Amino acid sequence: MRTFERIYGEGMTTTTLLAAWQGTPRVAGNVVAWRTTPARAADSVPFPPSVHPALVAALRALGVSSLYVHQAETWEHVQVGRHPIVVTGTASGKTLCYNLPVLDRLLRDPEARALYLFPTKALAQDQLAVLQSLGSALRETQQSSSFAAATYDGDTSSSLRPTVRDSARILLSNPDMLHMGVLPHHPAWDTFFRNLAFVIVDEAHTYRGVFGSHVANVLRRLKRVAGFYGSSPQFVLTSATIGNPVELGEALIEEPVTLIDRDGSPTGEKHFLIYNPPVVDPALGLRRSMLLEVVHLVSDLLAHDVQTIVFGRARPTVEVMLSYLQGLPERTGPADQHGSASSPTSIRAYRSGYLPHERREIERGLRDGSVRAVVATTALELGIDVGGMGAALMAGYPGTIAGTWQQAGRAGRGTDASLAALVASPSPLDQFLARHPDYFFGRSPEQALINADNLLILLNHLRCAAFELPFHDGEGFGRVDAARVGEFLRILQATGVLHRSAERYFWMADRYPAREISLRSTSPEPVLLQTMVESQPTVVGQLDEASARWMAHPGAVYLHEGEQYLVEELDLEARLARLRPAALDYYTQARSESTVELVSESTRTETRTAVKAHGEIRVTRQVIGFRKIRWFTHEQLGLGEVDLPPTVLLTCGYWFAPTEGTLAKLRDEGMWNNDPIYYGAGWAVQRDAARARDGYRCQICGATEGAEQHHVHHKVPFRRFESAERANQLSNLITLCARCHQQAEQAVRTRSGLAGVAFALGHLAPLLLMCDAGDLSVHPDPRSPLAEGSPAVVIYEAIPAGIGFSARLYERHEELMGHALELVASCPCADGCPSCVGPAGERGLGGKAEALALLRELARAQ
Repeated sequence: MRTFERIYGEGMTTTTLLAAWQGTPRVAGNVVAWRTTPARAADSVPFPPSVHPALVAALRALGVSSLYVHQAETWEHVQVGRHPIVVTGTASGKTLCYNLPVLDRLLRDPEARALYLFPTKALAQDQLAVLQSLGSALRETQQSSSFAAATYDGDTSSSLRPTVRDSARILLSNPDMLHMGVLPHHPAWDTFFRNLAFVIVDEAHTYRGVFGSHVANVLRRLKRVAGFYGSSPQFVLTSATIGNPVELGEALIEEPVTLIDRDGSPTGEKHFLIYNPPVVDPALGLRRSMLLEVVHLVSDLLAHDVQTIVFGRARPTVEVMLSYLQGLPERTGPADQHGSASSPTSIRAYRSGYLPHERREIERGLRDGSVRAVVATTALELGIDVGGMGAALMAGYPGTIAGTWQQAGRAGRGTDASLAALVASPSPLDQFLARHPDYFFGRSPEQALINADNLLILLNHLRCAAFELPFHDGEGFGRVDAARVGEFLRILQATGVLHRSAERYFWMADRYPAREISLRSTSPEPVLLQTMVESQPTVVGQLDEASARWMAHPGAVYLHEGEQYLVEELDLEARLARLRPAALDYYTQARSESTVELVSESTRTETRTAVKAHGEIRVTRQVIGFRKIRWFTHEQLGLGEVDLPPTVLLTCGYWFAPTEGTLAKLRDEGMWNNDPIYYGAGWAVQRDAARARDGYRCQICGATEGAEQHHVHHKVPFRRFESAERANQLSNLITLCARCHQQAEQAVRTRSGLAGVAFALGHLAPLLLMCDAGDLSVHPDPRSPLAEGSPAVVIYEAIPAGIGFSARLYERHEELMGHALELVASCPCADGCPSCVGPAGERGLGGKAEALALLRELARAQ
C-alpha cells in the first residue's frame, strides 16, 4: 500500500507540529481555513455554603477546590426547584453540574434515588467511574456507605439485575433500557420510583429527530409511572451547543427549563482547520482520496506521539481507515511503556456493532494511553473520557454544525494546545463548506427538531403506557389532551389490545408492546453476524435490519476491527447473517432502487418557475446488487446481484416540479434532456433485427429470452448522434437482458439535469436541518406520479410517518435552490463531478450545464 514519509523532527509538540504544517505546501496548500481560538482562564467561585460538608471534603480530596461559574449557577437553580439545561463546551465539567446536587440530596436523604440517562452505554460506563471515585472519596471522609451507583443496560448480566434494582441509589441507564427493561416492570422497581428525586438527561442534543421523539414519549411514561408512586422528579439536562436548547429541553421533559450557558471552564489554545484534498483531475473535478489524506495527517501526528481520534461518518468508512492505518510502517517516534508510538496494536476502531468487552477494552486503552489512535463513528462523539487527545480529525463533514464542534471538542481536554481538522470529502455539502468556510464559522448551530406527537410514535407509546398502567377516562398523556388520548384508546380498544371496564382501559394482548418498538430504528431485534471459529459458531457483531440489508447482504464484504468477512447468507427471518473470514483485494457498496407513489397531498404552492408540494408518500425500496471496489485505487472491479425482498415505507416528503413554461424555456435553449427519447420510425424493425442477429441471447451473460423480450442497447448513446438512422445502425446495437442493460447504462449514461439537481439537493438539504444525511433520501423522476406524470424531484424522510424535516424543507425551498445554484456554479469541474451534480458513467456525460440551467430557473426571485 501507499505509505507516507515522516518529514518532521523528533519530540515535537502539537504547537510545533502545527507550525511545521504551516510551512509545508503538502499540507498548508490544502488548508482552506485555519481558525485559532485563544486560551481561556477559568472563571471560578467558592463552593456555596449550602453544599454538604462531606461532599465538599471529598471533592477537595480529588483536587476540586472550587466551582466553575456554570456549575455554581446550576446548583442555585436546582435548589429553588428549577429544571436547568446546561449548554457549555466539551470537557467543561458538566458532569459536576448534576452530580453536585444529586449527591448532596442523597447524603441528606438516605431514601432518595436518581436516574441518569445517557444516549450510549459507553458514556454510562464512563460516568460510573466518576461516581465510584467520588464514592471512594466520600468513604475516606468517614461517611458511611453514602450511595450505591450501578449501570443497568443491555450489558448488565441477568444475575446482577436484581441486585442493581434493589440496591442502586443512582441508576445509570439509557432511554432504550428505560423503555424496555424498567418501565414495563415498574412494580419490581416500586422503591426506586417512590423515592425518585432526580432524572438527569445527559447529552440532550442527541435526542433529536425520530430518536428524540421516541425519548420524549418515554419520559412521558416515566413521569406517569413516577406519579403513580407519588414522586415528581426534578430534571437536569446537559447539551452541546445547539440553536434551540430551551425549546428542545422543554419538548423533551414538558416542563419549563432554565438555560445555563456561561462557560467558566479553562481551555487551551484551539486550532480548527478545514482541509480540502487537492484536485488531481481538473476536468473531472476529482480530488485525492479523502481517506488517504486523513491517513497522511494521522501518520504525521502519530510520528510525534499526539494521541488522535479520527471520526468517520459510517461504519464501513471506519473499518477502511483502520485497515489503512494499521498497514502503515511502525513509527520510531516518542514511545512510552506501552511500546511504539504507532504500532498496529495501538490503533483501534470503535463503533456500534462491537461486543461489550471490545468497547470496554478500547475505552481503557484510550485512558491509559496504550491506544494512540482510534477511528470511530459518533459512538465516541459524546462526553466519554478518552484521555489526553491532542487532535481530532473528521473524515468528512459530520452532518451538522453542532456535531462538528462536538467532535472537534474531543481534543484538548486540558489546557494544552489542541488541533481539530475537518477533511472534506468530495460530496457537494463538504465542498460547499470548503469553498464557503465563513458559512460554517459564522453560522449558529442548528436547531434540534423533534415531534413527540408524531402519530405513529405516539400511538406506539400509548400502547406501552397502557401496558404499564391502565388509562382512566379523561386522562391525558403529557401535553396530549385527554380528548385526543381518548380517541387513540378507542382505536386500540377496537383492535383488541385494550379492554374498557369501569371507566378504565386495560391492556389485554398477550404480547409485550415495548419489545416491538425500537427507539432508534424500525427493527426491534438485531441481526446477528455469525462466523465459525474452530468449528464453533461465534457472533462477531450485530446490525439493525435496515443496516443489514445494505451491509450484510449475500456477497457483501463485512469489515470488523480491520478483519474481512464475506457474507454467505442473510436470513432476515432468523435474524442471522452467516459470514466467513476472507482475504480480498476489494470492498463492496450496495446498490438499490426505489419507486415513490403519492398517498395524499397536504399543501401546494405554485411559484414562477415550479410547483412545490408536501404530503404523505409510499416508498418501495429494494437492494438489488452491489459494486466491488478495489482497495486504495477505488477502481470498480465488477457488479453483483442481490435478491432481497423490498421494503415499503410510508412517510412524508417534499417535492417540486418545474412548470410547463420552465420546461419549454429549457427545451428551447437545448438544456432539457429528460423527455422520452423518440428512436425514429424504424426503431421497432431495427430492434427486432438486432435481437435476431444475436440469437435472442444476452451478449454479456448469455441468458436467453423468456416471457419478456430482451432489451436492445445503444453502444454509443442515442443522444450523441445527429440522426436516428445513424444511431440505430446494427453495428451500434447489442442485445442485453434487463440486468445487464442496467449495468451497461451505468457506464455510458448521460446524467440528466434533473438527476444532477437532485444529487446536489440531496447532499445540501441536511445543511438546513439538524439531521443526519441518512434521515433524508432524494428521488428524481422524469415522469413522477406525484406531479401527474411530469418531471419532479422528491426529498423524503427515511423514517415512518416522518418527523417534520420535509415540511421544513418545503418552507425553505427558495433558500435550498439558492445554495444548490451557488454550489454547482462555483465547482471547477468541466461537466459534473462527485462534488456538484455527481459523476456520469465512465463514458457518459455529466449534465452540469443542464443542471445549472434548471437551477437558475428554480432559484429565480419568486
